[in-house]
Amino acid sequence: MRIIVIGDVVGAAGTEYAVKNINKIKNAEKGHLVIVNAENAAPGNGLDTKSAEALLAAGADVLTGGNHTLKRHEVFDFLNENPYAIRPLNLPPAAPGKGFTIIRANQGLRVMVINVLGQVFMDPVDNPFNCVDRLLAEQEGKYDLCVCDVHAEATSEKAAFARYFDGRIQVIFGTHTHVQTADECLLSKGSGFITDIGMCGPVDSILGIKPEPVIKNFVTRIHDRFEAGEGEIKLCGAVFEINTQTKAVTSVKRIRY
Repeated sequence: MRIIVIGDVVGAAGTEYAVKNINKIKNAEKGHLVIVNAENAAPGNGLDTKSAEALLAAGADVLTGGNHTLKRHEVFDFLNENPYAIRPLNLPPAAPGKGFTIIRANQGLRVMVINVLGQVFMDPVDNPFNCVDRLLAEQEGKYDLCVCDVHAEATSEKAAFARYFDGRIQVIFGTHTHVQTADECLLSKGSGFITDIGMCGPVDSILGIKPEPVIKNFVTRIHDRFEAGEGEIKLCGAVFEINTQTKAVTSVKRIRY
C-alpha cells in the first residue's frame, strides 16, 4: 500500500493547485490513499466548507487540520457531519468535529487517521502522547493500519512522538512549519517518519505569505496585514509504502510538484 500525504494547503491558490493535481499525483505515485492537511485552505487562513468540499471531491480521502482549523465558525457543522475532515484530537472535547477517522482502503484494510497538535510553542492543548495512547487502546481491533499527522512547531516534539509510537502507528508525519524537511526515515520498529512534509502554496513567499509585510514586521515590529503570496505554486508531501503483511513501512519518499 502507498499512502500519499500532502502538506499544509495555503489559501485559494494552494487549494486550486491541489484540486487540479491531486489525482494526477495519485496516479503518478501509484497511491492508494491521499491525506491532505487543509487547516489553511480557506482564503486568508483556516478552513471553510467550500475548500474542504473541493479538496475531497478532487481526490483527497481524508483532510487533517491544525491550530487554525476552527478559526471559521462556518465549518463547524461540516466537521461534525463529515467523517473524513478531522481536527486535532487533543482539542477540548466540546470542540466541533473528531480527532480521528477510520477509512476503508486498498484490499479492504481499515486505516485509522489521527490528527494531533503539539504543545511546545503552541496554544494550550491536552498532552498529545497521552491522548493518542488512550485512542489506540479504545480503538484496538477496529483498524489495521494507523497514520498520524502531528501538527507541531518543535522538531524535537515531533521526533519524540514518532519514536514513542514507533511500531504502533505506521505512518507519522509532521505539519505546521510549511517547510519540507530532509529527514525522512524508517524507524527501528517499522514506522516511517518525516518531521515536516512542507506546504502547497506560492514558491515566492514566506510560508505562503507575501514577503514584504513579514520582513517589515521583523525589521520594524510594525505589523501590516498579511496577504497571500502570488505566482508559481509548489506542492510538497511524502509517499509512504507499507508492507500490508508485516505492517511495516518499507520506504518514505519526499515529493515536490
